[in-house]
Amino acid sequence: MAQSGDNSKKALIAALNGALADHLALYLKTKNFHWHVAGSRFRDLHLMFDEQAVQIVGLVDIIGERVRKNGEYTLTSIGSVGKTTNIADQDDVTITADDMVRELRDDNKKLLERLKEVKETSEEAGDNATNGMVDDWIDQAEERVWFLTQTLK
Repeated sequence: MAQSGDNSKKALIAALNGALADHLALYLKTKNFHWHVAGSRFRDLHLMFDEQAVQIVGLVDIIGERVRKNGEYTLTSIGSVGKTTNIADQDDVTITADDMVRELRDDNKKLLERLKEVKETSEEAGDNATNGMVDDWIDQAEERVWFLTQTLK
């Protein structure tokens, strides 16, 4: 394999592991908000956060297996996720429902940026399977951003 091929594959693996970390961190944050949301919109937000968490965690294994199918290693621990993710922790369980929605919207936008990196690097690496799959991942993240944005109106 040529050096440029090695570099493009390394970039793809880094982007995939980043997307894996972001999905795991966003899943945990979304479940945190699902458990701790309060106020007049409790039921609607509690259910929406749970639906979104299920969608997010549903991609974790798929992304991890894309890394392995490329002959590389995935993240191995909560520590490796923490070092790799762009999603900041939120340990304040008393933030308002609107702040939870706003934070999840912004975090899903960060995830979208990471997924666009996966799209770009998979194309450069000639990984057609990942390149085709990531379109669906992007669509799911865009839908979550849309729902969260509309909820804030």
